[in-house]
Order: sequence, then C-alpha cells, then structure tokens
Amino acid sequence: MNTHDKALRRRPTLGLPMTALAGLALLALPRAVLHDLHVIEEGTFVNAALVFVPPIVWIAVAVAKRLPNPFVTLLVVGAFYGVFLAVCHQLLWDANWRGDPPRLGGTMGDLAPGTESLILRTFTAVGSLFTGLIVGAICGLIAWGVGRLVGATRRD
Repeated sequence: MNTHDKALRRRPTLGLPMTALAGLALLALPRAVLHDLHVIEEGTFVNAALVFVPPIVWIAVAVAKRLPNPFVTLLVVGAFYGVFLAVCHQLLWDANWRGDPPRLGGTMGDLAPGTESLILRTFTAVGSLFTGLIVGAICGLIAWGVGRLVGATRRD
C-alpha cells in the first residue's frame, strides 16, 4: 500500500453521504422561507419549533449514527444551511422587505440604489453563511459532547 492510500484510509469520513448532509440542512430552511414571506413571526411557538427542531435532529442523527467526527460533519451541514439561507434571502429579498428595502444611513445614503443594494445583499449573504457555520459548529460540539458522554462516537 502506497503512502497516498494510507493517508486516504486514515482520513475520517463525514459518515453520511453529501445528499444526506444537504437534506439535514434543508430541514432548517422552512423557517427562513416562512419568516421572509411574513407567514410566521418571531416569538411564536411555530417559529421556535422551526428554529430549534432542525438542529436537534442534526445532533440526534450525529449521535445515533455514531459519526466518526460529528463536529466536522455538522459543520458541513451548517455550511450547506448557510448557502441555502443566503440563496433564500436573496430570492425572497423583495417579498421580505415589501418594496421598502433597507438603506444605508449617514454619508453612504447617497450611493446609487444599485450599489447600495449590492452592498446590503452581499453583507446579508455573508451573514447567512456565518450563521450556518456557527449553528453547525455549535451543533457539532454538542453532538461530539453527547457522543462522548454516551460512548456513541466511533473511534475510527
């Protein structure tokens, strides 16, 4: 066996196919869609369920499947979620803002509308990506800790 083959054998896998990771991320998307469309509002039971149930499912899957590295796996799920969230916010931008999009204040308020929109949309997309990564990292840490506590994480 050559060195490359040995390196491949030692590299831990994510433990789930990419389609499953994307599917887990998609569980969290209905809240963003419904919120952007103003179907649900913050502070309601439905909103809270849509916020907390998907990450709980991510953690439960990671522990139940005894993933070799739940932190990394759920970080990837979070990255998928961040991308989906960014796309959702961009596609539903006009519906979310109901024809009155946010504006930059102060001296930047004199920017051309296209430039201003580009800046705001870019920061929204970056914020969405970071949100996904942070949620994934927190869930990954929790899944790793729970896995250690119950002895469910494989040590491949």
